[in-house]
Amino acid sequence: MISLNSHPAGRHFLQIPGPSTVPDRILRAIDNATIDHRGPEFAVLGKAVIAGMKKIFQTESQVVIYPSSGTGAWEAALVNTMSPGDLVLMAETGQFATLWRKLAEKMGVRSEFIPGDWRHGVDPAAVEARLAQDTGHEIKAVCVVHNETSTGATSRIAEVRRAIDRAGHPALLMVDTISGLASADYRHDEWGVDVSVAGSQKGLMMPPGLSFNALSAKAIAASEQAKLPRSYWDWKEMLAINPTGYFPYTPATNLLYGLNEAIDMLLEEGLDNVFARHHRHAEATRRAVRAWGLEVLCLNPDEYSPVLTAVLMPEGHSADAFRKIVLERFNMSLGQGLGKVSGKVFRIGHLGDFNDLTLCGTLSGVEMGLAAAGVPHKKGGVQAALDYLAQTSSAPMARAA
Repeated sequence: MISLNSHPAGRHFLQIPGPSTVPDRILRAIDNATIDHRGPEFAVLGKAVIAGMKKIFQTESQVVIYPSSGTGAWEAALVNTMSPGDLVLMAETGQFATLWRKLAEKMGVRSEFIPGDWRHGVDPAAVEARLAQDTGHEIKAVCVVHNETSTGATSRIAEVRRAIDRAGHPALLMVDTISGLASADYRHDEWGVDVSVAGSQKGLMMPPGLSFNALSAKAIAASEQAKLPRSYWDWKEMLAINPTGYFPYTPATNLLYGLNEAIDMLLEEGLDNVFARHHRHAEATRRAVRAWGLEVLCLNPDEYSPVLTAVLMPEGHSADAFRKIVLERFNMSLGQGLGKVSGKVFRIGHLGDFNDLTLCGTLSGVEMGLAAAGVPHKKGGVQAALDYLAQTSSAPMARAA
């Protein structure tokens, strides 16, 4: 049994749904010497990462980068667009939707929650129906989570946008894609998103510490009228100086080195290939779960997450006790259940710098852990995943010229 005070051989398997494993290329980039953040060399870096993140968000509009966790970018999205007492419509898709709602309430923004069962993504029809009732346009924004990390359900953002449009409602569309960006397909411009929120520690393969807002022209216009107090998060300050490559306050210089390398890695692979790789590993994982006789938490196949798989434990068995055994026996971390599903599910992260052999090792650890913990299951989950991987190609698709 592994002692937490010892140093086990081999690499720790960090298979939580973020922070994800940081590749050596990115670690080496972060290890560069810190430079003058007001000097000419930094301006080159600043311009590069802002332009690169536009490609990752698939937007021609503005992107701002904060030295913060994703929670900071949540706050930035609200304080730049809302006034005290404004009403936002949110959807209860899981723990992170719930936390964003709590943050909004703390900021003096009223929220209305479309109830959910934590096993589905956002219901576009429910959004449309509520907005159609709001003939006075009291609702100022629809705030939803793209990839709900606590449940493994990915919402259909393009359909949410169409629902808003069908209702003829002027509400802004704000989307948390903290765990979705650079792992699941995300199209800020094409899907008509007004504010996208993201973080560095998931599909971008970075340590925690950077967050992002991608902005539409409509969101920027709304910020001119918004009355919530803001300083650190102010888009206006960022947008005024970012074209020069600089920031209005000291940026996280070494994390920006890493971000620049992460963007290069993603674009070298090709975003379509990145998304296809994640979908393939997610499907292999789900096949393993079903072969074990266990249940995937997400119920709608159209909403299965390519980023993680949340697995329901059999009745009477603790997911946390199982995770503890996996950590102690095999030096592998699995994601815990959060909020309403605490102790009831474990989460397998298959995102970021991840390949077939990483997945095989991860699923082997889960299968051995199920046996070690005495969790009722069938054998053969790993083999089901191996069969699927062998039948499908991991070769990259041809890249457009």
